[in-house]
Amino acid sequence: MEYIRVTKDNLEKEHICCAISNNKDVQVSSKKAWLNDRFDEGLVFLKSVERGKCFIEYIPAENAWVPIEAEGYMYIDCLWVSGSFKGHGYSSDLLTACIEDSKEKGKKGLCILCAAKKKPFLADPMFLKHKGFTVADEADNGIQLMFLPFDKKAKAPGFKECAKHPHTDEKGYVLYYTSQCPFNAKYVPVVEQTAKENGIPFRAIHIESREEAQNAPTPITNYALFHDGEYITNEQMNDKKFLKLVYG
Repeated sequence: MEYIRVTKDNLEKEHICCAISNNKDVQVSSKKAWLNDRFDEGLVFLKSVERGKCFIEYIPAENAWVPIEAEGYMYIDCLWVSGSFKGHGYSSDLLTACIEDSKEKGKKGLCILCAAKKKPFLADPMFLKHKGFTVADEADNGIQLMFLPFDKKAKAPGFKECAKHPHTDEKGYVLYYTSQCPFNAKYVPVVEQTAKENGIPFRAIHIESREEAQNAPTPITNYALFHDGEYITNEQMNDKKFLKLVYG
């Protein structure tokens, strides 16, 4: 497999894997705008040259949009290989490239969000364990921070206190989300409209800065849905999924 690194110079002409429509699609434009602002902060987006979901996205942990304490580490936003790309070792290729790049940059190791059991849009814990990752910290909702230190003496990363006990003080449904995930640009407005039409208390909070993300009341910031203060899911909702969640 041949891979290409997406940068400011080729961002407009390259597809971004998780949203492969044209640049006029709101999902593509929102994700590319978010990426464009992150490149100067050290973000790396490495993907297959073929169109499809096969890529890794990572950034120095100090600049990550998650509430973690991981000074000197590289944080993996997303490692996604799916469809026909599965089963060919591409996940290993991408992770190896990240490890090599991070070591060259003098990082202490890697960290990534996960869960004891595979959850939507989170890395496979079995794959990570096979690659030497271990659990550094775990929030009350089962979301884990796994890490791979390059030096066994390196201090393990951890969640900030605000993320260890995910909770909000609001009643009804409250969604925290960022533009890191392209699907949000399309589906968050759909859920907002669905909630309005059905009289369901709902508020969407768009996290628009690193500072907001690093102090969010949830370990997952790209999509975290709460109900009456309690965390529910990180799985993106469309209108049908949301109504099924509400009414059963």
